[in-house]
Amino acid sequence: MKAFARKGATYVATFTPDEAQLLQQLCLQIAELMGAHADYTNDTAVSRLLPDAYRDDDEAAAEFRRFTADDLAGRKAANARVVVDAVAEAAAGSAPAKVVVGALEAQAWIRSLTDIRLTLAARLGIETDDAPLPFGEPLVDAYLWLGYVQESLVRVLR
Repeated sequence: MKAFARKGATYVATFTPDEAQLLQQLCLQIAELMGAHADYTNDTAVSRLLPDAYRDDDEAAAEFRRFTADDLAGRKAANARVVVDAVAEAAAGSAPAKVVVGALEAQAWIRSLTDIRLTLAARLGIETDDAPLPFGEPLVDAYLWLGYVQESLVRVLR
């Protein structure tokens, strides 16, 4: 991937087909996970994406979740679909391709990349920012690469 750069009112990066396909697959998995968010108590990844509002009050947390979880999960799935659509051409190609992201789409990208990284961190057992990475695990490379993608976009948004 060639890092994001500002081009007028847009942000442009270059992705290989494999990178774009990986990003699409991960985003589609987030959208699917959010569609089945009812299992938040047994899935650490969903718990990170849809955290309890009241950690010390199960009843209040359940009530808050009842009113907010569907909307939040829907927004997370919609953000993921923005990324899927943005990289579709690059994913279908046979050579690296530019991906253009508008200002509104950039926010969806940042949120979706965060959701993917939180999910991967949960799957890898990473609980804190300073936790050692379990190198050797295949998901670690994806986790680090997504951090690079996210950082390159955040840098041009400033």
